[in-house]
Amino acid sequence: MQTPIPHHIVDEKLAQNGINDVGSASIRQISKVVHEVEQATGECYVKMDMGVPGLPAAQIGIDAEIEALHNGVASLYPSIEGIAELKTEMARFVKSFLNINVSPTSCVPTVGSMQGGFAAFLTACRRDASRPKMLFIDPGFPVQKQQMNILGLPYDNFDVYEFRGEKLRLKLEEYCQTGEYSTLIYSSPNNPSWICFREEELQIIGEIANKYDLIVIEDLAYFAMDFRADYGTPNVAPFQPTVARYTNNYMLLISASKVFSYAGQRIAMLVVSDTLMQRSFPDLKRFFASTEFGKALIYGGMYALSSGTAHSVQYAFLAMLRAANNGTYNFVNDIKIYGERAKRMKELFVNNGFTIVYDTDIDQPIADGFYFTIAYPGMSGKELLSELLYYGISAITLDITGSKRSDGLRACTSQITDRQIELLEERLKLFYTNHK
Repeated sequence: MQTPIPHHIVDEKLAQNGINDVGSASIRQISKVVHEVEQATGECYVKMDMGVPGLPAAQIGIDAEIEALHNGVASLYPSIEGIAELKTEMARFVKSFLNINVSPTSCVPTVGSMQGGFAAFLTACRRDASRPKMLFIDPGFPVQKQQMNILGLPYDNFDVYEFRGEKLRLKLEEYCQTGEYSTLIYSSPNNPSWICFREEELQIIGEIANKYDLIVIEDLAYFAMDFRADYGTPNVAPFQPTVARYTNNYMLLISASKVFSYAGQRIAMLVVSDTLMQRSFPDLKRFFASTEFGKALIYGGMYALSSGTAHSVQYAFLAMLRAANNGTYNFVNDIKIYGERAKRMKELFVNNGFTIVYDTDIDQPIADGFYFTIAYPGMSGKELLSELLYYGISAITLDITGSKRSDGLRACTSQITDRQIELLEERLKLFYTNHK
């Protein structure tokens, strides 16, 4: 069977990278194999594996960072808590786009949400020695479980697909009534399924958090990217949905990587409720100098991880947030192209025999955005990924995300240009012809 990429080259590169089971390969491993196959064949892949921004970085940020470097900040250590002006704009952003009040002292810049999450995990899961467990509402970002493993912290997870709406309360009760959990985490819009929790579901999560004194870590990496509603106007409803409306036990991860396409400079904010920042947990003393949650987080966790976030990029983030808060920069308009791409790409897959795995938000079709999920009748996710690699198409299996849908793959829209969509159509048609 003729394929765009010779089988033996793909198999050779997988073997050279020690990948015996492509279904359990990490995102970075798949990306590395694809790069090596491209170099060996001269053929270009349709890359749907890695969720990197496919748009230019916000010029406002670039200009501000260059100016900061010219002003000499590169020679100065930044404050671990973040520069004061940035913290003010972070608090403004939370008010402008989530309609949540938080003080600047509760907003901390981090080296991307990867570091923000790591700091959150190592602090939140150690506040009570009797319940160190994290509960993942999956599917989710695989590296977050890797971070928990590195920290030696236990966790459980469940696939939320069958537990939407009021069923979510029953499922959370099933876990949380055991008294083992201190923390739970999810993303919304979700990586990889692109489901978006509704207000009633966020209220359920908040009520469970209050009942069992859980800290909710809400990953908003794809902030305002549910394009079925317009969340791009500051201080005007609708606002980005958030659990912070229903509990004071929250930590929010808000990244500049996707929203401002500023991934390369590694900048994000970790926002903690004022109430949680000031709470005291005696068990924190086992690891940190202070029992106060905020001090343990910043002067314990953040200090040990990186001693602060790079100085110049804080000024870039400051400028982008200020422009968004002032209404002079509508960041949502810049990223709506991801939704347009997703719609076109999903149509191509469905027209060539594929199905959408996570296809609905309860009773609505799933939104078009940064990710979507696909399957092909009669194939497991592992088999499908293995086969698509021969057709010059890359993705990752849902297996590594905590999904129970072992037949599915995650597809990312970010790197797919118009020319790539044409190439995708050609290759999907050939795939369909060979697999009818």
